[in-house]
Amino acid sequence: MINSDIIIIGGGAAGCFAAVCAAEQGKRVLLLEPGRLMHKLGITGKGRCNLTNNSDTETILKHIKTNPRFLQGTLTRFGSADVMAFFENLGVRLGTERGNRVFPVSGLASDVVGALNMRMNILGVEIIKDRAVEILQANDVLVGVKCEKNSYYAPKAILASGGLSYPKTGSTGDGYKLAAAAGHTVTPLKPALVPIITREDCSELAGLSLKNVKLSLFSADMNDEGCSRNSHSLLYAGQGELLFTHFGISGPLALSASCYAEQSTSGNQQIIKIDLKPALDEKKLDARLLRDFSENKNKQIQNALGALLPKIIIPCVISRANIQPDKQVNEITVAERGRLLAALKGFTLTFAGVRPIDEAVITDGGIDVREINPKTMESKLIKGLHFAGEVIDVAAFTGGFNLQIAFSTAYAAAIEGINKNLY
Repeated sequence: MINSDIIIIGGGAAGCFAAVCAAEQGKRVLLLEPGRLMHKLGITGKGRCNLTNNSDTETILKHIKTNPRFLQGTLTRFGSADVMAFFENLGVRLGTERGNRVFPVSGLASDVVGALNMRMNILGVEIIKDRAVEILQANDVLVGVKCEKNSYYAPKAILASGGLSYPKTGSTGDGYKLAAAAGHTVTPLKPALVPIITREDCSELAGLSLKNVKLSLFSADMNDEGCSRNSHSLLYAGQGELLFTHFGISGPLALSASCYAEQSTSGNQQIIKIDLKPALDEKKLDARLLRDFSENKNKQIQNALGALLPKIIIPCVISRANIQPDKQVNEITVAERGRLLAALKGFTLTFAGVRPIDEAVITDGGIDVREINPKTMESKLIKGLHFAGEVIDVAAFTGGFNLQIAFSTAYAAAIEGINKNLY
């Protein structure tokens, strides 16, 4: 017996978006979610919900680190402008901020969650609290989904159960197990967009948030004695926000850098260089130092940099420049000023690893895209089974790009399937 036209497995951003898209086409939609709907969506962007990036398709593709070509057509057909129009039509006023990041004007992720919930309710989406345990198929054709409490039948299902990151929000990795049991290949799973652990003790700087700094990640070629051969290969460079923690660094720059650090050769040492004043080249920064020195010539150096740096980081920068903190500014030598300049333009840390996957923003890895039709997100192995969101082997950097992927793939799975008469 067919209970619905389509079954959605997972009540996260992709699943609920797909449910709305399908229901707006007049389809009877059954959504299976054992936990809280859109829990992760409600905390994303520090509770503000960076739901897309106001950029063209080419720009968005440049910010996708895993399998961007697979998403090219999908993003072209349903891009950031479409996502913005979708939510504004639901009454969510949006604004574009630095880096083209799009947020609700209210600054509340709950507005996005509430809008989707209300729309599903209006459209009559049936929501059942049950956990999927098996994809039911006959002769490589989907017939339904078996859950812990019951079995549900439909000619189409969308697997949108998320990844492994933030397990407290319901991301338990169930979708990978379901897909694998149904015959799909799941690529290795690892954390992406995850805080970085450094060898250096950063606890004295914990809580310090820096804006408009530049982070560069290098792979240093080491000799047998563990010393650098002075051969450095740039792995990543970006400018934006950074947060110091008791274990190392976090914030958008660190999260993006982590995607490159974990992939680099393990035998090479990875060096992080932070330019604290990227807007000033060395010549201009030196002139700024001379001006500050002139205005504070009778002060100790530790009390003369307050206009240039946050107070908490001044002792650390002075120490790295090998200058005594109580030394008078008018006694600072040219060599010492040069070392201070170097410390400001190259605050160096050593990569020691990344935090666990349950602290990652997203999961890198997932259902192999070679087994998925890129236009409809339908399985090439099981007719009627589609995928959406993080469960697929696609991943992007911070800035709203991952939610854009979730919405675009959900749209493709729901809308393109209908248009191709796959129901």
